[in-house]
Amino acid sequence: MTSAAYIHIPFCHHICHYCDFNKVFMKNQPVDRYIEMLIREMESAHKESEPMKSIFVGGGTPTALDAEQLAKLCEGISRVFNINESTEYTFEANPGDLSKEKINVLKAHGVNRLSFGVQSFNDRLLEKIGRNHRTEDVYRSIREAREEGFSNISIDLIYALPEQTLEDFEDTVDRALDLDLPHYSGYSLIVEPKTVFYNLMRKGRLPLPGEDTEAAMYDLLMEKMASKGIHQYEISNFSKHGYESLHNLTYWNNESYYGFGAGAHGYVNGIRYSNIGPVSKYIQAVEEGKRPVFHEAEVTRFESMEEEMFLGLRKTEGVALPTFKEKFHEELDHVFREPLKDMTTRGLLELHHNRVRLTKEGRFLGNEVFQSFLGLN
Repeated sequence: MTSAAYIHIPFCHHICHYCDFNKVFMKNQPVDRYIEMLIREMESAHKESEPMKSIFVGGGTPTALDAEQLAKLCEGISRVFNINESTEYTFEANPGDLSKEKINVLKAHGVNRLSFGVQSFNDRLLEKIGRNHRTEDVYRSIREAREEGFSNISIDLIYALPEQTLEDFEDTVDRALDLDLPHYSGYSLIVEPKTVFYNLMRKGRLPLPGEDTEAAMYDLLMEKMASKGIHQYEISNFSKHGYESLHNLTYWNNESYYGFGAGAHGYVNGIRYSNIGPVSKYIQAVEEGKRPVFHEAEVTRFESMEEEMFLGLRKTEGVALPTFKEKFHEELDHVFREPLKDMTTRGLLELHHNRVRLTKEGRFLGNEVFQSFLGLN
C-alpha cells in the first residue's frame, strides 16, 4: 500500500538563483488546465481507500497559485485521497506569496502543516540569492499562519551562501530559533547546473565561503539546535519531539510514495519513476489518457539494499540491523562487510544499540559515507 504522495506545482513568480527544481515563470502558463490534469493523474493512479500518512505539495511555489486555484487543487486532493486527523498534510509556502486569504483556504481544506522557504534572515543575502521576500515577510506570514490556527510550521535555511559569513549565519539561526517553531531544515548550498549561480561560478564571479567555513556553519547549526532542545533526526533536519516530518521519513525509510505533476518523482511497487517535465507535454499526455511518465526503472533487490543504507544513514538513528534482516532476509553486516569495516575504522560510522549510524564526524562527510555503499554488486 502507498500512503504518501508528493504533488508538484511547477509555477513561480520569480526564479531563485540556486534552484534547479522543475519550475517555470507563472506568467502566461496554463495554470488552471495544469491543475485539472494534475487531479486527473491522481484519480487515475490512486484507487485505495486507506487513510494517507502524508501528503506534501511542493514546487516551484504552490502558494503562487491564487486563492481560487488553491481551493480547486485542495478540493481535488480531498476527493482523491482519504485524509484524516492523523494525515500530515503539508504545503510549501513562500513568505512573500502567502496572504491571509490563502492561509484560510489551506486551513479550510485540512492542510495542517506549512513549510516556509525562508533561507536567510539577512535581506542583503536574500536579494543576492534571488529571493523575492524579505525578513519582514517571514515574520508576517508566520504570525498570520499562527493566528489562523497553524501550529505545525517548518522553515528551510540555506548556508554557505555567496559572501555569507559565520556571523551572518549565526544571526539567521538565532532569529529562526527565536520563532520557537517545531521544525527546521538547514541545507548547505549546492551549485547545480543550469542555474544562475552555476553560470556565475563558471565565470569566477561567485564568492562562496570555503569548506572550513561551511563546516563551521553546519557545526554551529547542530550546536544551536541542540541547545534549544531541537533534536537532529536527520542530517539536515531538526524538530521538537513528535514533529519529525512524516513525509521526509517516508523517503529515508525507503518506503513507497506517489509523485504527481510535471517532473515529479515517485516510488511505487518497487518501481522508481519520473514524470514528464515540460508543463505543456505533461498536460498533453494526461489529456490523451496516458501515464505522464518520462522514465521508470524497476529497483533490483540489491539496489534496494543499497538504498536502504544511503537513505537510512541520513537519519540520526541510522539503520536497524533487525529491520534490514526482516526486509531482505540477509544480515546487514554480511552484505556490506567491507564499507562497514572501512567507515567504522575511519570513525565515520558506529554500531549503537543494534543500529549502524553516522558519528558526528560522519555527518560532515555524509556523502562520502553514502557513496561507499553503492556499486558493490
